[in-house]
This record gives sequence, C-alpha cells and structure tokens, in this order.
Amino acid sequence: MLLQGKVAVVTGSGRGIGRGIALALAREGAQVVVNDVGASLDGRGSDQDPAAQVCKEISGFGGRAVPNYDSVSGYASAKSIIQTAVDTFGRIDILVNNAGIVRDRSIMKMTEEDFDAVLAVHLKGSFNCGSHAIPLMRDQGYGRIINITSSAGLRGNFGQTNYGAAKAALMGITFTWSIELAKYGITVNALAPSGMTRMVGSMPGMENRAVSPEMNPDLNGAIVAYLASERAAHVNGQIFGRRGFAFTIFQTPRPIASMYKDGGWTPTEIADQFDGALGEHLQQIGIPQTKRDAPAAKK
Repeated sequence: MLLQGKVAVVTGSGRGIGRGIALALAREGAQVVVNDVGASLDGRGSDQDPAAQVCKEISGFGGRAVPNYDSVSGYASAKSIIQTAVDTFGRIDILVNNAGIVRDRSIMKMTEEDFDAVLAVHLKGSFNCGSHAIPLMRDQGYGRIINITSSAGLRGNFGQTNYGAAKAALMGITFTWSIELAKYGITVNALAPSGMTRMVGSMPGMENRAVSPEMNPDLNGAIVAYLASERAAHVNGQIFGRRGFAFTIFQTPRPIASMYKDGGWTPTEIADQFDGALGEHLQQIGIPQTKRDAPAAKK
C-alpha cells in the first residue's frame, strides 16, 4: 500500500472524479478528509450529503475517512478543511485541489458573477487550501499537492471563459509552487482528468452520450495515488492527463520555432515572412475530438 500512514484532503470529493480519487487514496492506506459542500453544479446549494456517503464507502473496505462541509472559496473556511485533517488524524500529507463548479456561457452572455464564482472555487479555493496546508507540510518535511486542471484550460473550450481561465491558472500555480516548495520535500503536480461526470453530462450534446468503460471517472485515482506517494518524490512540476485507458504527460509551452532578422522587423516584413517561418507551427485550438472519444471531463 503506497500511502500507509499518510493523511489526505480531497476537496470536492463527494461525487465524480473527486470521489474516485478519495477512494483510490483510501485503498492505498491513506486516511482521508472527504470535503464536499453538497452543492449543485453551479455552486448554488443542495440538501444532499455526498461526503458522508463516500466516507461510508471507504469504511466499507476497512479504510478511515471523515466528511467535511466547508467551502474552499473562503480563506477561513478553507483553513477549517485542513484543520479537520489535523484534528482527526494528526497531520496533513496530501492535498488534492479538486473542488469546482461550472457556469458555462459564451463570453457575450457571461456575467461578472458567473466569472467570479467559478474562479472563487477553482482558483482561489486551491490557493486557500494550499496556503493553510503548505506550512504544515513544510514543518514535517513531506507533502504532496495535486491540482486538478483541465483540457479546457490547457487547450480551450467553447463557453468556458471562466472555467478555462481558472484551470489554466492552476497550471501556472503548479509550476510556481513546485519551484518554491521542492526544498521542503513537497512536490506539486497537476492532472487533467477525464470521465463521464455531472459536469460532462451538463455540456451541450453530451446529455444522451453512451458511457463507455474508458469514461469511468474512477480511473483517474490511480495516478493521483502514485503522485501522492513517496515513490513519486522525483516527479515535480508536471502536468499529466488521462485519455481513455492511457495516462499522458503535457510539456510546458515552449518555443518551437523562430524567425530572426538582424536589427529587428517591420510589420510588413513579418507579414511577408510569417507563414514560411512560423505559420506551419500554428497549434490546434480546442479539445481534440474523434468519433470514438468523448470530450475530456472538466473535473
């Protein structure tokens, strides 16, 4: 068991991909704080208690878990999430920043409140939880942080200005934290998962999509469990993905071609030379689509 004796917090883990991650960590021996406010997809509230249900599942196979209902979007309430791990299990070793909501609209229809609400959970929520967990990890000389990003942020997706911006920002946070925290024994990586979840099912055109075994959201948990373990100490600042039964790795945006002219360029000169020097390297935008592959899950 890769995580025996470790303590994990998984935000937004009452359903979907977060639930699968919590179960995977628990099966590897981790004691888990299952954080979920029980909200609807847009974050506006629900009377359900999915966190308690996941804790029952974990208890059912002999694991240990405790529910937490605080919101990641508040700095003080995020502290309570991390404190739940300390109060219940004595420490915090693993943080999975998975909580999120969606309010998909094209830019001409998106309101300021739509934008702010999504960033408050995905982006500010990850900062909040990290801010409270990292000092504890530093003091004990061990920590694993896995930020859940998305192809919507890495490649773009229609109607997701708010969501894509937050998920792209999590890539930047991953790079920065991995540099700052490596000397303390803390690694920081990110995963762009896939799976048929409530979020994916809410996307236009996905309502009646057949669910294949490859779209099982539980399949994401294995790589998170590995990244959370001592055996992944050499893996830091990386962006991973899952497509079907395959795990993938993304590379940091980097220069792949250049055009040079001594003394600099005029706009007309650039226009004359652009296609031959740089145009052939223009990248595809949007999440790749094939007939056999459903769109990657947003979370």
